Amino acid sequence: MAKEGFEKLVDIMAKLRGEGGCPWDKAQTHESLKPFLIEEAYEVIDAVDAENPEILKEELGDLLLQIVFHSRIAEEEGRFSINDVIEKICDKMIRRHPHIFGEVKADTPEEVLKNWEDIKKEEKDFSSYAESMDRLPEQLPALMKAFKVQEKAARVGFDWDSVDGALNKVYEELQEIQEVYKSEKSEKIKEEIGDLLFAVVNVARFLKVDPELALRDATKKFVKRFKYVEEEAKRQNKDLSKMTLEEMDILWEQGKNKEKKF
Repeated sequence: MAKEGFEKLVDIMAKLRGEGGCPWDKAQTHESLKPFLIEEAYEVIDAVDAENPEILKEELGDLLLQIVFHSRIAEEEGRFSINDVIEKICDKMIRRHPHIFGEVKADTPEEVLKNWEDIKKEEKDFSSYAESMDRLPEQLPALMKAFKVQEKAARVGFDWDSVDGALNKVYEELQEIQEVYKSEKSEKIKEEIGDLLFAVVNVARFLKVDPELALRDATKKFVKRFKYVEEEAKRQNKDLSKMTLEEMDILWEQGKNKEKKF
């Protein structure tokens, strides 16, 4: 059934892109589809967070459509087809799981990851660990990229002994910002802010927290609390833009206290 459904999707895309097909679909390129691919991936993440299987099912379908779409364009250009894509990932999964499909022993997730990285390093012909860091996608969100760079360094032992060392580094970087923030050296300030964020990512890694998701949740929480401030100000017939910071902060704390009651 899965095979029939997948083939149906591939046929639909071929028709949309073919003679007499949809003008919009026919006009798309790999470049024009990039924003949609990113958007659909994030919508899958939102669906996972919502813990709603119906929404997740729909969003996974939308993401799958993007893969089929890109593959169809490549096939029209004579480069590869969806079958090549599937064969490529099947070969990769077998090759990178020698503890399942071969004779290698790996009993823990950590051992599996080490094997994966070693095999990947060999496949990509990386001459050094630094090169594997350089080859991370440029379009990765900055927090995610910092996390992955730190993981790669940690796998060869370049890491703090404990989270305490990582926390001390955060305090050190914060002190350096305090030393330069009043200056007019914008590049130096940017550098120190970057160092602080990188240090915070290290703490998150030690505590097994995804910094990208943590910051997203914190932003969502901020918006929720600000919404309360705005709505409460409106209820009190106050113009938010004319309120003092102290007045708004009182409403902010009210909103926080209401959250704690639930």
